[in-house]
Amino acid sequence: MSGTRVLVAGASIAGPALAHWLHRRGAEVTVVERAPGLRPGGQAVDARGVAREVIRLMGLDAAVRAARTDTAGAHTVDVDGNVLETFRADDHGGDGYIAEIEILRGDLSRVLYDDTRDGVEYVFGDRIAELTQDADGVDVVFASGDRRRFDLVVGADGLHSSLRAMVFGPRERFVRHLGSVLAFYSVPNEFGLERWMLDYQEAGRSAGLRPLPDPTRAMAMLSFSAADFDVDHRDVEAQKSLLRERMAGFGWLTPRILAHLDDTPDFYLDQIAQVVMDRWSDGRVALLGDAAFSSSPLSGGGTGLALVGAYLLAGELAAAGWDPVAGFDGYERRMRSFVEANQEIGRLHALSRDAGPDAGPAEEPDMVALTDLIERAVNGAELPGYAGVPDSRPYAGRKLTV
Repeated sequence: MSGTRVLVAGASIAGPALAHWLHRRGAEVTVVERAPGLRPGGQAVDARGVAREVIRLMGLDAAVRAARTDTAGAHTVDVDGNVLETFRADDHGGDGYIAEIEILRGDLSRVLYDDTRDGVEYVFGDRIAELTQDADGVDVVFASGDRRRFDLVVGADGLHSSLRAMVFGPRERFVRHLGSVLAFYSVPNEFGLERWMLDYQEAGRSAGLRPLPDPTRAMAMLSFSAADFDVDHRDVEAQKSLLRERMAGFGWLTPRILAHLDDTPDFYLDQIAQVVMDRWSDGRVALLGDAAFSSSPLSGGGTGLALVGAYLLAGELAAAGWDPVAGFDGYERRMRSFVEANQEIGRLHALSRDAGPDAGPAEEPDMVALTDLIERAVNGAELPGYAGVPDSRPYAGRKLTV
């Protein structure tokens, strides 16, 4: 086993998923997370196509399915609540608009953490303050004052990645605003939700409610068009003020949803954005997940990109004998097309949702091209078997590509 020392920044989904595969390949892994612990709740995320296969290869299929939201599907409704369109969780073999595997971000993070905590060092309430790399390793100074040396460092710290800014440059260089802002937070389930998500859209704004595993609670989702976005992602009061202002007068159940804004324990608001980079690595430092290639929540593919990317990054590094140049190059080569397809889905969805009241009729899409794009976004990444690469949990005869 290699004993290669890898530091991973971020303990949401991409970070613990990468820790799983790095540990299986023989690396010594440390995950640092600035929050004091795992963050519960959050938006519902989906695993489709090849991402479901990664979950199975991790040995976590049963645990992930046990933590699902168990959403039966979604109804789009008009202002009076009349159903306009229905999407079922079993549409398209479970890979449709509402995926068969849908799970709260915090619940998936907990499954991944529970799977890795015995073999991976987790450091909560700390962050990377300084980083210096040379030909043989990376010296890291933590905000706590601790100083350590690693062979490789990976940033899996999200859209607002501080590691990306530290190594690659300011966020403005890479973050692409898609013209909308999204908020979500839990509210009392006073709406009679059971297993169906409800979604109301009109003129560049939307309001929705989805069921949660706790039947007494529901997740509210609000979005609005915004040409730009300059509210600090940590200024919660400014965010709530903006949300009230921009959702004022919106119909359906929106006033009742907004009435719980000050009582919710888990408010979140941020721009809908993508991260576009020419390279996801620099020397011995690489990026993964939203930090490298956010496709935006509108793509429905962010979790799949994180899970597949974790598998490929660890596998390519191990196959290259932990050489960062060869390993990172292989990771980028195998991921790039998959990432681009998911980002294109996100951009198309943003255009379809954010048309203003004066917008003309939308053009009919090229359904052949759209179907091909969706297939590439769901199943467009191959999973090499990495024959000969160390694995502490063998594949037990499963057939993968070479």
